[in-house]
Amino acid sequence: MQRLRPPVAALFVLALIAAMSAAYAQAPAPAKPTTKPAAKPAAASHPMVNAGDLKWGPGPDAFQPGMQMAVVDGDPSKPGPFVLRAKFPDGFKVMPHWHPTDESLTVLSGTLMAGMGEKWDDAAMKSFTAGGFARMPRKTPHYVVAKGDTIIQLHGTGPFVLNYVNPKDDPRQKKTQ
Repeated sequence: MQRLRPPVAALFVLALIAAMSAAYAQAPAPAKPTTKPAAKPAAASHPMVNAGDLKWGPGPDAFQPGMQMAVVDGDPSKPGPFVLRAKFPDGFKVMPHWHPTDESLTVLSGTLMAGMGEKWDDAAMKSFTAGGFARMPRKTPHYVVAKGDTIIQLHGTGPFVLNYVNPKDDPRQKKTQ
């Protein structure tokens, strides 16, 4: 690149300053600050929940009996964001399955073993302890088992649907037989 001569460089800088000054002069004046505070959001749109306030109950029939679930925010059965917690007893398994939406989970206590794929493979599982996080992209088969009593927090966008890779693993199928 060729260096500009000093007079040409000075003219270039002056032209740039003039253009910026003209643009600034045409810009609208900044809004005056208001003294009126913004409206407070409705209580329902700003959930604040302590663990002791959660209402635990049996998990949905898509899971084997023995787990408990509590909705923290939203409605997992409807479109939109949701947060729920699940308590798994030691050895609780969810066989290979997938969801039509992304699933993100955080282990709050205990240990959750998770694997990816359509077939259960103990050797391919990864261990997640308290604070561990996993994201399962939509339509990605995966499976889990609790090692010790385990609590997870799951969040995503509803509706939350669980589709088993092998229909024989689906507890809902066993109830209809």
